[in-house]
Amino acid sequence: MQLNGLTIQPGERVMTRLVISRLPSGTIIDVPVHVFRSQEPGPTVLLMAGMHGDEVNGVETVRRLIQQDLLWPLRGTIIAIPLLNIYGFLNFSREVPDGKDVNRSFPGNPRGSLASRVAHRFMREIMPLVDYGIDFHTGGASRSNHPQVRCLLDHEPSATLARTFAAPFTLHAKLRRGSLREAAFGLGKSIIVYETGESLRFDEAGIELAVAGTYRVLHHLGMVAEATPAIQPSIVCWRGRWLRARFAGLFRSQVRKGDYIEQGQVYGIITDPYGEMAVRLESPVSGYVVGLNHMPVVNQGDALLHIGLTEPAPGPTEDAGAPAPAV
Repeated sequence: MQLNGLTIQPGERVMTRLVISRLPSGTIIDVPVHVFRSQEPGPTVLLMAGMHGDEVNGVETVRRLIQQDLLWPLRGTIIAIPLLNIYGFLNFSREVPDGKDVNRSFPGNPRGSLASRVAHRFMREIMPLVDYGIDFHTGGASRSNHPQVRCLLDHEPSATLARTFAAPFTLHAKLRRGSLREAAFGLGKSIIVYETGESLRFDEAGIELAVAGTYRVLHHLGMVAEATPAIQPSIVCWRGRWLRARFAGLFRSQVRKGDYIEQGQVYGIITDPYGEMAVRLESPVSGYVVGLNHMPVVNQGDALLHIGLTEPAPGPTEDAGAPAPAV
């Protein structure tokens, strides 16, 4: 295996650093990449986090797998990248310093924006080696996600990985232009996205589910000897809908992530700060709360709840006005 100018032999463990760029101060920014190779041939699996620098749950998941020495495969190769977006991580930011989203910049350009250069280096060095992958993410902008996998459910290799991972929820998510999943799909590679919690905060339960789900995938591929079975099968949601604030004010939710709510059920209340107005919020649909806004101060049009719907339907799988998911 050739990576970053190194030849990595079967049975070796290597940590190499991909140099991405320099800060204005001249400081080099490089991305640590851990490679674990078995003596036995097999698939290559990518475990990557930190595409968005403020999404720390994935970073902790991959770090924990490395630190606890859980990634020596019985066959094949595991490539683990705990943190891709070093810039965003240092600045508590989703984006890189040019304000662009790395996960909307694939396949990248070596002479493009900084985000595009990060994507290009990844596509040149890492993607040609990968057969399967798990891309770890977290909800953003005060929106917290219940543990969930996002993938193309009508693409059997991806759907199989998602079923094996067995997160509490599995969401059918179309490919987003410029995303890692889209770039990988174009090369015939299967990558699923795992989401849990909210940015800049640890979600310990979601991290533990991520570790267990990752091991189930590795076990399915014959790369580890055993894995903990899922407690219950994943709830499959074929489409989603965001419920948005019709009024500005103070939002208080009356439901929790993972709850099932009925059409017409009151899921929250919006009040003004002065005690003159209070509006009860009723759900227009029945479904599962897979995402929840924890920001108490909301403006008109802000996303409040992400509802997962279990029945397939024609048309887009995401509400047209929804915040773009990190997939």
